[in-house]
Amino acid sequence: MRAHAAALAAIFTFAAAGTAIGGGRPHFVEPQLYVHQGGPDAPQLALTLDACSGQTDQRILDMLVANRIQATIFVTGRWLKRNPAAIATLLAHPDLFELENHGLAHVPAIDDQPTMFGLKTAGSLGAIQGEIDGGADAMQRAALPRPHWYRDATARYSTDAVALIHGLGYRLAGYSLNADMGASLLAGQVERRLEKARDGDVIIAHINQPTRAAGEGVVKGILALKARGFRFVRLEDVTTAERPVRPGA
Repeated sequence: MRAHAAALAAIFTFAAAGTAIGGGRPHFVEPQLYVHQGGPDAPQLALTLDACSGQTDQRILDMLVANRIQATIFVTGRWLKRNPAAIATLLAHPDLFELENHGLAHVPAIDDQPTMFGLKTAGSLGAIQGEIDGGADAMQRAALPRPHWYRDATARYSTDAVALIHGLGYRLAGYSLNADMGASLLAGQVERRLEKARDGDVIIAHINQPTRAAGEGVVKGILALKARGFRFVRLEDVTTAERPVRPGA
């Protein structure tokens, strides 16, 4: 709910990374995002989950519903087509779940190198906009609320893509703690990563890999954080303050 926005804040930075182009600017930026700290008596986190393609990890979804844990879910058009039952569950709990744009076909918003983490990049600003608009259109067809945040595949962006995304009216969804490395880790590894969460972190994990061990680690790790007294907030409940750092700075 946006009623809590005045009590929350986020800090947004760009972490420059990658191989430099012509010895100058790097190929991409990797945004970092934090929510305002709640303090030792009420620490808080934002849990963000990517639904890239494939199916739904019901272990994670059921845990969130049963324990009343809020989360922001980034959905692609590909995932929306294949998961009507999960969409119905998400829409049935508007107090828990915020649904945001992860693109149409899970394509990195990068126009100056061919691949990122093995995925073919968009390759042009026109293709990046098509990916973004296509994701929003797919959400509209699924009767989801209009998105306000965007996260691409890989959560890395070329610098001109960042300007485009902002120009389209989106906030860019970075993160500060990568829980599952694209759902590639073992359950115990995910749990240990989540144990390191601190007040104000924005967690990224995945909810579209039900056959992988990482999902079990997400479930156990999030429940352990809840038991430690962490409160979970959604990105739509956060007032943002952007502090862009130039690539290479």
